[in-house]
Amino acid sequence: MAWGPGWGLLAAAVLVSGHQPLTPEAMTPTLVRAAMQRGVAFLLASQNPDGSWGGAADSITTWSGETWSNPESHRSWRVATTGLCFMALLEVADSEEVFRAADRGLDYLAANARVKRPSEWDTMNCWANIYGLQALAAAYGHPRYADPHRREQVQRAAQTQLVQLAYHQSLSGGWGYLEFETPRTARPQWATSFTTAAGIVALVEAREQGLDFDSGMLNRAVKAVRHCRLPNGAYTYSIQPISHPRRIGSIDRVNGSLSRIQVCNLALRLAGEEVSEEQLLAGIEVFFGEHRFLDIALHKPVPHEAFYQNSGYFYMFGHYYAARVIELLPAEDRRRLWPQLQYQIIKIQQKDGSTWDYDHHAYDKPYGTAYGLMALSRSLRDVGPQSAD
Repeated sequence: MAWGPGWGLLAAAVLVSGHQPLTPEAMTPTLVRAAMQRGVAFLLASQNPDGSWGGAADSITTWSGETWSNPESHRSWRVATTGLCFMALLEVADSEEVFRAADRGLDYLAANARVKRPSEWDTMNCWANIYGLQALAAAYGHPRYADPHRREQVQRAAQTQLVQLAYHQSLSGGWGYLEFETPRTARPQWATSFTTAAGIVALVEAREQGLDFDSGMLNRAVKAVRHCRLPNGAYTYSIQPISHPRRIGSIDRVNGSLSRIQVCNLALRLAGEEVSEEQLLAGIEVFFGEHRFLDIALHKPVPHEAFYQNSGYFYMFGHYYAARVIELLPAEDRRRLWPQLQYQIIKIQQKDGSTWDYDHHAYDKPYGTAYGLMALSRSLRDVGPQSAD
């Protein structure tokens, strides 16, 4: 495989103990913790003065740079990216320095909960609503933020995100990030399975923390994702009137659905739907078994240009939700699968400690690193915080 410019994979340059190349078999708790420390250091160094992460920079000649010029698009992405980074730091925090960075991120999320739909065709605000809500729910249930004034601030911001999610829920029951067809309406028409599934995860976690919202919103979203499931275990990209895998080579085939399978299976399982351990495991097995299609799309500059219309930005998204799925499996399966997940993340870690999958202004490295940290931290829960190799 020919890697693109600026690849910088640690897999090509970093050797582990005994001068063995980086492989799934070489994964150890020590190696994973070291990778996580580099990731945390990157997030601490890249945080903006206002507490956020990301911004409209570093990508001015790519497809993204030419297309995404609306300031509100960037505000939505900054809120979403900050939500992910906040959650990652809160999960792995082991020092007051890391907690203080999380505090600043929470300040930003609380002050920027209200986001606008960027334009008639651009509905990227859904990502701010989803990851903003998920982060605020995590803060609402965390003892660090138990102060009554802080809890009230977080609750107010979370309710703002919930109101926006409800307002922008499509008639199909889901959420989408663009509006292709005319007439473009105030309540968007287009929605995707994976965006909706990520929204379900956020809503379930908000409900678990005691945040109140209309259960009908969650029920409609669950019905929409369930409708997208195909007999072969894949999920259609869009929420279609009739779910169908379409042509050979389509994004709706299994090999184009590798990351969607993880988030959709997880969302349905968390929402109480009948998704068996066997179905979860089958989805994970195909994720790793067909992983080459995610590798081929990795770092590609144009969305959906790879086989089965995979995009680079499926990569870290998929590995985060794959980790969430592996957590739900029996111990024997977890022991076998965690090294594979660890390897697929650590192999793309850059020299600056970041992990990124798609060139997207200054958001790609923070959001990719956050996804990676949350996945890797889960992979170590079975071995304990100080377990020897």
